[in-house]
Amino acid sequence: MSLILILFDGARADAFDVPLAHGELGHLARLRAEGGLHTVTTVFPSVTGPAYAPFLTGRYPGPVGLPGLRWYDRAHTRCRVPPYCRSYLGAEMRHMDRDLDPAAPTLFELAPSRFTAMSMISRGARGRAQMGRDPRLLWNLARTHWRGDARAWFAIDELTARTAQARILAHDPAITFLAFLALDKCSHASGHASPGAHRALVALDQFVGALRADVERAGRWDRTHLWIASDHGHSAVAAHDDLADAIRGAGHRVIAHPWVFTPRADVAVMVSGNAMAHVYLDPSERRRRWWPSLTDRWALLADGLLARESIDLLLLPHRADRCEIRARDGGTAFIDRHHDRIAYRPATGDPLGLGDLPPLDSIECHEATLAGQYPDALVQIMALAGAPRSGDIIVSAARGWDLRARNEPIPHVSTHGALLRDHMLVPLLTNHRPARQPRRTVDVMPSALRVLGLPVPSAVDGCSFV
Repeated sequence: MSLILILFDGARADAFDVPLAHGELGHLARLRAEGGLHTVTTVFPSVTGPAYAPFLTGRYPGPVGLPGLRWYDRAHTRCRVPPYCRSYLGAEMRHMDRDLDPAAPTLFELAPSRFTAMSMISRGARGRAQMGRDPRLLWNLARTHWRGDARAWFAIDELTARTAQARILAHDPAITFLAFLALDKCSHASGHASPGAHRALVALDQFVGALRADVERAGRWDRTHLWIASDHGHSAVAAHDDLADAIRGAGHRVIAHPWVFTPRADVAVMVSGNAMAHVYLDPSERRRRWWPSLTDRWALLADGLLARESIDLLLLPHRADRCEIRARDGGTAFIDRHHDRIAYRPATGDPLGLGDLPPLDSIECHEATLAGQYPDALVQIMALAGAPRSGDIIVSAARGWDLRARNEPIPHVSTHGALLRDHMLVPLLTNHRPARQPRRTVDVMPSALRVLGLPVPSAVDGCSFV
């Protein structure tokens, strides 16, 4: 058996609905008829890079060392020289494999053979088993990114498709993981329903058709699983609020990308997506402190952030198993984890709109939140808030806003990263019917191992749907 997993970066859960209803995307429609098109939840932060971790490790990104696309290394364990912060955009993407917890094996490390193209996580794939780390290609990627030309990403997707198709036919790897990026870039630049986004859908359909035809001619289709999924959704941006500037305006010295060399900084602002952010208080303090010990100095900053129209939710970790949630218009509540169960208790309000919930297991948490505005919020908040590399304050942006007003090569008209429904729900298309309904993107990795007849590590967060 072999598995081809296509990560269609930035596809919303409804990305295929309208074209399929209009009779387009015939190759994808055929897959749907044979297997199924499912809606699953991604992770928080719903951001490219960290949101690749569930597909390749079966783990939530925060606990395995990837709390965001940008983060501040308070402990100086990974970033050993000033300014002690990480951004996986650009040259520092090479650090992602090493920043990932060594105790979280990747599919590439577990599978007997592998090929990956354009994945931000590639640990376990070396040499010709990976595409995306060649210096010439990296230079082309950097130039394409900083030029801000969303259409130029189609040429990179086409190169990915050609290279992967040849590799699959010649070597038949057990696991193939491909990331197609043009949809996300076009969504940022012109919206998820733009002509560029539609072009990306058509290109994906054509690639699937050509790949299937080749695999069928080779007599291997019956033992091939082809899955298409996404790492995050998108929603339209009506306004931008530069979170770093807002905190500077409150009288603080701020570390924030791209200008990270700020002497005597007392706050580090690490934005991802750009609809979420980690805020690190007193960054010179090497030891993480929990919110109750920070309130004397920082309560006014938290109140000021929550008063901003751009902020939807403020997460204040009290300890690894307890987090306070505040909403600008919804009051305060607490999430508590007791072993493998999570409880939600409104205090002065009900910011997640869930009512008082007793301790629930992971599946019950998913069911309790799926229909609401924050799908899988209980599990995702607890996974990120307790992670050692997370901020002292975690911000999720309000609908219609993102948290960087400039310094983006592609000015954003659409965004992602938050706990919002449009960001958290993504599609999963399979060419074989699952044994049970898939729930989360972390379910993909253990399911892939089942397809390959390999044992599933005991520490994974997901459950196999195969």
